[in-house]
Amino acid sequence: MTATAAPESPPAGGPLVGTGTLVRFALRRDRVRLPVWLALLTLTPALSVASFQSTYPEPADREAAAETMRSPAGLAMTGPERYLDQGYDLGAMTSHQLIGIFALAVGLMTVLTVVRHTRVEEESGRAELVRSGVLGRHAQLASALLVAGAASLLLGALLAGLFAAMGGSDGLTTEGALLYGAVTAAIGLVFTAVAGVTAQITAFSRGASGLGFAVIAAAFALRSVGDVGPAALSWMSPIGWAQRAYPYLDNRWWPLLLHLALTAVLCALAFWLSTMRDLNAGLRPPPPGPPDAHPSLAHPVGLATRLARGTLIAFGAGGLLFGVMLGSILSDAEQMLDEIDTLAKEFLLDGASATEVFASVALGILAIVAAAAAVATLVRPRAEETEGRAEPLLASGLSRTAWAGGQLAVALGGATLVLLASGLGIGAAGAASTGDASLLPELTAASLAYAPAVWFTGSCALALFGWFPRAVAAAWALPGYAMAVTFLGEMIDLPDVLRDLSPLGHVPSVPVAALDWVPLLVLTGLAAGLSWLGMLGLRRRDLDLT
Repeated sequence: MTATAAPESPPAGGPLVGTGTLVRFALRRDRVRLPVWLALLTLTPALSVASFQSTYPEPADREAAAETMRSPAGLAMTGPERYLDQGYDLGAMTSHQLIGIFALAVGLMTVLTVVRHTRVEEESGRAELVRSGVLGRHAQLASALLVAGAASLLLGALLAGLFAAMGGSDGLTTEGALLYGAVTAAIGLVFTAVAGVTAQITAFSRGASGLGFAVIAAAFALRSVGDVGPAALSWMSPIGWAQRAYPYLDNRWWPLLLHLALTAVLCALAFWLSTMRDLNAGLRPPPPGPPDAHPSLAHPVGLATRLARGTLIAFGAGGLLFGVMLGSILSDAEQMLDEIDTLAKEFLLDGASATEVFASVALGILAIVAAAAAVATLVRPRAEETEGRAEPLLASGLSRTAWAGGQLAVALGGATLVLLASGLGIGAAGAASTGDASLLPELTAASLAYAPAVWFTGSCALALFGWFPRAVAAAWALPGYAMAVTFLGEMIDLPDVLRDLSPLGHVPSVPVAALDWVPLLVLTGLAAGLSWLGMLGLRRRDLDLT
């Protein structure tokens, strides 16, 4: 008589059993990450509203600002023209200028959160270990969606409460504040579901994140084109739906139904797609590689270039596009700075034209993109270390200095190329919009003045990786702080001592100011010192594989 094994019965509770445990585990892992996201996405809009109140205290100031937004480039960067036609009070200004921009940040938060708790877990092998216990098939995806969705709802509630507390006049109504928070949460829910779908398509976390970011960019681009041209395109974007709820203006609540319906459809699609693939596999299989590796991969720089090329190409394309957008409105700079007296007094320098002043500010913004590219490339060695790919590489005779040096060279060289692409974009578009061909070489060369500050930012990431590898993500604070200072420093009258904490603040404001080599050489020297310090720390510590 032969005994036969009884067939495995599904765990009690169905495909979602264990979801609550995974939610608690995810919240435990994100106990620092999510609060930082929520703080940034709550306080930055609140500071922006406060700056609107101080910069545009009178209706005439706000009407002048509205006129500057009527150009195609202005509408593409902010929102639909209807906000400008209904009386541009502080409420309309808040909704018009903030929803579209911060929708990008909310989308990034949700996509990164979902991919971190789904595809990254499978890629690292932890998902297989977790699923060996009593766990439903859909528990992992459901927990990731719940955590990211809850973060979106909490963000919406925080914004609604804060804006309601700041309101009471100039169109800042309580109902508008509640709707503003609701549409922000709705955008987060849609992109949470988008990430749930993209996590099923590719076998790698970078691919899943990249697809999610591409959807966010496409949503913003549809909204931009629709606000300038055919409005139907805006109705194809969840960001466009949010803007057409018109918080503080018409207070339409029904567009939220579109967000909820799309979220439900995408979530259902994500769960269905998850049943169509195996664990650790994506619906789109990776293409087979060549039979023989390219000889350049045997060199640290060649290997680092191969690993970082996707990231750098994405940042380069983004910098070029952003530069073109900013350059296309250079021809409006004179009008903008003339009509906004307070800003003109603040920014205009002796002997500088409005175009030069606007170009110098725009170059500082573009430098933040390059600084982010440097940090994104230099935090990658941490993943190579923790996921066990660095250990066999270093066991082959490759020194830690050569390995880290290759990563550093590619990061700083690639970030410099991102700067160059950004300068080329704003220079070419600026020359086309103003008819001044000299702007192309002038702004392209001026963008390189920010290279030492970008190198300094990247070197800080390497120093953290060398001595405090678990804190390497803190390197993102430097480009984030530089962005806050660039956008809000003048408006909120930030003290000089706080502005000086941003490396970009030490770069001469070319083309307005003459090129001063002293601060650039100091930043380059500090970058070299931090790089040496980081490699010293890497040589002295053990590899951290956890």
